[in-house]
Amino acid sequence: MRDPGICVVICVYTEDRWEDVLAAVSSVRAQSYPALETLLVVDHNPVLKDRLEREYKETGGVRVLANAGPRGLSAGRNTGIAASRAEVIAFLDDDAVAERDWLRRFAEGYADPRVMAVGGRTVPVWASGRRPAWFPEEFDWVVGCTYRGLPPGRVRVRNVLGGNASFRRTAFEAAGGFATGIGRDDDRRPLGCEETELCIRLTRARPDAVLLIDDRAVIHHRVPEPREHFAYFRTRTYAEGLSKALVAKSVGADKGLESERRYTTRVLPAGVARGLRDALLARPGGAGRAGAIVAGVLSAAGGYAIGSLRARRGGTTFSVAPIEEGAHG
Repeated sequence: MRDPGICVVICVYTEDRWEDVLAAVSSVRAQSYPALETLLVVDHNPVLKDRLEREYKETGGVRVLANAGPRGLSAGRNTGIAASRAEVIAFLDDDAVAERDWLRRFAEGYADPRVMAVGGRTVPVWASGRRPAWFPEEFDWVVGCTYRGLPPGRVRVRNVLGGNASFRRTAFEAAGGFATGIGRDDDRRPLGCEETELCIRLTRARPDAVLLIDDRAVIHHRVPEPREHFAYFRTRTYAEGLSKALVAKSVGADKGLESERRYTTRVLPAGVARGLRDALLARPGGAGRAGAIVAGVLSAAGGYAIGSLRARRGGTTFSVAPIEEGAHG
């Protein structure tokens, strides 16, 4: 099968990440498997859009667009999908850099025509220079990274993780775009799970679809200092529960919580046991990691309960629109 053309979408929203955005674009331009194009989608920030247009005015293969939908990551991604001209659309966080073979590993996955999505491994880059001793690897998803418990290698999964992922264009034609009202918005609680909901919707629309994660498709994701603290950990796990309730409402609890059941019944108890063992052996952070896992589970469960109640009352909604091609900056 011929190699697919890949377009990379990077959604941006703040000038505070200016150097990060430049580094992200540079990492895409240095790929061993060249991207057809890099699209910078700016989320309702005209000043940032103008600055980026000036920065990349003389740079081929980089386009700057305005988010054509409501504020938020999902609408930004949908704008990029609509504007792209490639067979495969890849997504990279604005505060991450990709290793040189990132797109090559994605392309290899699409040799099988049944493959509709390929994700990769996201490695945290802690602002303090090292992982906080209390922070359990099982909860690295809190900071947008690959967490302990995911299987190694190139494996089939229920969903990819949105900051390091790619989809065939035909996936969006079959299932629609990312749902708005469920994902991240800079002015609101840090929700997530929009890629989970999309992937489940995709496999319902295309039961033969195969979704993969290849842990050789690596990006390095910066974790800012405020996210190294327990207050953010607690807020983010609670928000995950809220988001999972929306996903369960959309696609049903069986599919919406399928992976989470294994995670909470196998991965997390093993993590608690490791933390307690480390505490008994006087290793740094053992008790803290065990306690954080328990606190994270309780916080997420509380968010799920509240989110489920709100969903039943109709207090929180999200919508899925078809991707309309031809978005412009």
